[in-house]
Amino acid sequence: MTSDPARPFGRVLSAMVTPFTEDGSIDLAGAQQLAAHLVDRGAHDGLVVSGTTGESPTVTDAEQRALLEAVLDSVGDRATVVAGVGTNDTAHSIELAQAAERLGAHGLLVVTPYYNRPPQAGVLRHFTSVADSTDLPVMLYDIPVRTGTPIEVETLVRAAEHPRIVAVKDAKGDLGAMAWTLARTDLAYYSGEDMLNLPILAIGGVGVVSVIGHLVGPRLAELIAAVEAGDLATARSINESLLPVCTGVFRTQGVITVKAALNALGLPAGPVRPPLVDATPEQLEQLHHDLAAGGVSL
Repeated sequence: MTSDPARPFGRVLSAMVTPFTEDGSIDLAGAQQLAAHLVDRGAHDGLVVSGTTGESPTVTDAEQRALLEAVLDSVGDRATVVAGVGTNDTAHSIELAQAAERLGAHGLLVVTPYYNRPPQAGVLRHFTSVADSTDLPVMLYDIPVRTGTPIEVETLVRAAEHPRIVAVKDAKGDLGAMAWTLARTDLAYYSGEDMLNLPILAIGGVGVVSVIGHLVGPRLAELIAAVEAGDLATARSINESLLPVCTGVFRTQGVITVKAALNALGLPAGPVRPPLVDATPEQLEQLHHDLAAGGVSL
């Protein structure tokens, strides 16, 4: 777990998949094994559970609680475990946040409410209401391609006034808006879009919440270290070496390809839940080629 206020959740976090068994039920033992594998490799400061890559829309509240408890039991003494609690219902998100706090989560990931597309005043009220409901630090999740609503700079500036809203996972990709937010707040920025890890770090991001981190966590740690050392030539070289991995993982939904890769490596992942569908043989063959080009052998 991190004690650095500049990076309240650490440097390298994986947006962890939720392992399922072949019949589609949640695999808690597999989740513990995967969490330990990621953390014991030495590069991961933390894990985000029940986020987008954790298939949270198709995981029940009871399953989310069981998953969080299992991961905390496995790695909670040596890694920051952040619970995804964002929904498009403020009351529901508060319930999930309070349950996560009771179970011992170290922080909360709260996505912008989706589908109902609230105005910015509603977005701000949602975030502050969830932050008011526990004593845990909060990472906001800005991903308008999924939610339909970006978090505007002025909203982030207002949200940053809350003592427990301390970070943003950015998958918006608006580097100008990010630069302004960094200039006007003390929010810690985490890259939530692996293809933009380097530029986000270069303008002041402190870490990554990564999908490809399941496969290349140590190299992401090297990337962050190079940026922090001011060695942009090395950082660019590492980033370029990771481009085939990013491309391969995101040819379709990232959770589909990452689960396929983990299964090929003999790690717990299992199938995805509908409406997602598992990788086809053709997609798996392409993934093998992409990852090999990025230095990852399945």
